[in-house]
Amino acid sequence: MSSIECFIPSMSAEDISVTVESFSRSDAFTGVTILSGVSLRSTETLRSIAEAVSEKFVLIYTKDLPLEMGMFALDRMLAIAEDTGADMLYADHYKLVAGADGQPQRKRHPLIACQKGALRDDFDFGSVLVFRTATFRRAVRAMDTDYEFGALYDLRLRMKNIVHVNEYLYTEIETDDRKSGEKQFDYVDPRNRAVQIEMEKICTAHLKRIGAWLKPEFKDPDISEFGAREFLVTATVVIPVFNRIRTVKDAVESALNQKCDFPYNVIVVDNHSSDGTTGLLEELASKNDNLIHVVPAKHDLGIGGCWNLAVHHEMCGEYAVQLDSDDVYSGPDTLQKIVDAFREQKCAMVVGTYQMTDFQMNPIPPGIIDHKEWTEDNGRNNALRVNGLGAPRAFWTPLLRTVNLPNTSYGEDYALGLRISREYRIGRIYDVLYCCRRWEGNSDAALDVGKVNANNQYKDRIRTWELEARIRMVSRSK
Repeated sequence: MSSIECFIPSMSAEDISVTVESFSRSDAFTGVTILSGVSLRSTETLRSIAEAVSEKFVLIYTKDLPLEMGMFALDRMLAIAEDTGADMLYADHYKLVAGADGQPQRKRHPLIACQKGALRDDFDFGSVLVFRTATFRRAVRAMDTDYEFGALYDLRLRMKNIVHVNEYLYTEIETDDRKSGEKQFDYVDPRNRAVQIEMEKICTAHLKRIGAWLKPEFKDPDISEFGAREFLVTATVVIPVFNRIRTVKDAVESALNQKCDFPYNVIVVDNHSSDGTTGLLEELASKNDNLIHVVPAKHDLGIGGCWNLAVHHEMCGEYAVQLDSDDVYSGPDTLQKIVDAFREQKCAMVVGTYQMTDFQMNPIPPGIIDHKEWTEDNGRNNALRVNGLGAPRAFWTPLLRTVNLPNTSYGEDYALGLRISREYRIGRIYDVLYCCRRWEGNSDAALDVGKVNANNQYKDRIRTWELEARIRMVSRSK
């Protein structure tokens, strides 16, 4: 029988006793080492584990709270690891959360498969990680940089065969009870900047190892490649909307109030709203000649499909600029700054900076989201690690009409940004151009774990496709 050695953080004597007792129910368990006064996120700690472990498999528990392994869970993990040749293994599990009555409730927490393109440094593996010791030791010894925060991320990127066990094999205590909309921006919280810098270095090194890293060499937008044509306006603000009677007027008015030295218009694609949004938009359009209200003939459009409809509209300008129906531009100069950036930076897409606010436009944490991880030299590589590219986003219409957006309502803009950045420069503006309003009506305000998993799985799939395309692109250039 295979055997496993477990490493856990320091915790109270009572919690250690509970955790070790749950391990000891398996005949495969040989012992536990308590990691006192060290961080599991550091390379130094992983090196000490690699030198200390003597069994065929090693388990690392990443939380400092009691853990309850399921009946024969360790045996099951090792059996699957042996059957599959897994280098790393993780499993679905239960979470203990506070119920409405204050008593703990056990809730299922399913995970998703780790794809080739699952390069997010916040990928959810759970708190119990099992490694084949030979692979673990080889990977740790290959680490030539000391990291303070990203060692586990570096480690898992070096694992070849990562196996997800979609069985509920343990119970952990949930310590983060925030809603999905509150967690969504953790990866770009300015307070985590030092962590992000480390994670970028790790991901960049990984992309170079697998032949997917792109040099900072870009094509300049050239209208002759797409068939020269005259645009009736220079820029178009595109607003897809469905049932946003409380917010869409603010969004539209912030777009109509732009002050520019060029002609522009606003195209609102009203995806068959039923809450009064349609009537409101008809009234606004009757009073504003440069507001175009479009109701699709089709009933199968997501946000991406609504964007495609607007971009291929005969009245769409040379630059298509995003505005969500929940949000507003920060001032009347937003559109001018974006068009200026296109012209000055010779780019096919522009991403700005936004301020997080509540519904009444009061600033809220994490504050200003500027996506400083996007750099001229490495932005398009680092884009494969993060879960979004920022806002507001704007696109060069001739290219956009060729590439188009996926007809989805999540990740469509991210997929487009990755595709554009493969060949073209993405310009950046670090002034606040946009106010992102968080309220209970946001589509991502309080998603259940199933929807969060579906969203993450789709973005990981987008990254997988893009990663494979870049590997072929690099290979052809050699």
